[in-house]
Amino acid sequence: MGKQILWLREEARTTERRTPLLPEGARELIDVGFKVVVEKSEKRIIDNAAYEAAGCTMAEPGAWEKAPKDAVILGLKELPKTPDVLAHTHIYFAHAYKEQSGWQALLTRFLNGHGSLLDIEYMTKNDGKRVVAFGYWAGYMGAALALLEWHDKQAGRASNIAKGLTPFESADALDNLIRQSASGGTMPTALVIGAGGRSGKGATEILERHGVKVTKWGRKETTNLDRDTILDHDILINCAFVAHQIPAFLTKDHLKGDHRLSVISDVSCDPFSDFNPLPLYSEPTSWAAPAIKVNGVDLIAIDNLPSLLPTEASMEFAGLLLPYLKALPERDQNEVWRNCDAAFQSACDAMIKKKAS
Repeated sequence: MGKQILWLREEARTTERRTPLLPEGARELIDVGFKVVVEKSEKRIIDNAAYEAAGCTMAEPGAWEKAPKDAVILGLKELPKTPDVLAHTHIYFAHAYKEQSGWQALLTRFLNGHGSLLDIEYMTKNDGKRVVAFGYWAGYMGAALALLEWHDKQAGRASNIAKGLTPFESADALDNLIRQSASGGTMPTALVIGAGGRSGKGATEILERHGVKVTKWGRKETTNLDRDTILDHDILINCAFVAHQIPAFLTKDHLKGDHRLSVISDVSCDPFSDFNPLPLYSEPTSWAAPAIKVNGVDLIAIDNLPSLLPTEASMEFAGLLLPYLKALPERDQNEVWRNCDAAFQSACDAMIKKKAS
């Protein structure tokens, strides 16, 4: 048997600077027998030279399409719209198993090409617990943007984030900006839904560090929903992972009339799913236009928040993922990869049944 090929593709999304594989991790993989191919990228937070120095084979962007069939293609966000058929095994966040927009077209590309998808979101132990996620930094960044927006509204000045976002050099730089934006004296209250998860913990940490009083909700509180309490906070941070239909936390009608709520940051950001608990918007907001108005409330719903802190996010995520990449040659014997494959097969079966009905 030849070497397992792991192929790190360049991200198709122009704003994606994170990487799921650091040069140090690539070196470890090479040392245990992998061949690691890295597509050159000018936007990735890590320089191409660092991967080359680690012993990786460098390739041009998009060369994965012609990679050997047994290569595993590693990325983070969505694939480009072409090719029409996908013949490789891909590892990335596909957002296609809850019938999101375009899910059937994507899965059809895999089925037609006899490829497979190992969706990072479904890398779980047998108890259902996820083992790899960007959640902490997503919650951290989503809460930070909400706090910046609230301070600007409180001070009656133009929104700083409305000027457009670019990645922060470090978490310290972000902290300094928040301190500068604080108007002094008055501090907001915030409600974090899904506070017990990675995203919720990240959101809570940065809010509390900046003097915000945080109410923490979990499954119990969302099962017995008290919308008046939601509306009685200045800031709402939604970090809940929702995998089935539940009553909406808020709708546009709930935002009519008098209430305290001023800023919402939907870290979970799943507008294309029927399971979306905040059906207040139809598509994610962007780095260029981070917030929209919904009945007077500023709504932030950016779907790649950790990319705004690409260094910290990449370091944590790549460290969590590396042990599972090492297990790829025996993935049929690894519970996490088996669960990942089962999720793909289940989604394909569901699509086929839907088309037949």
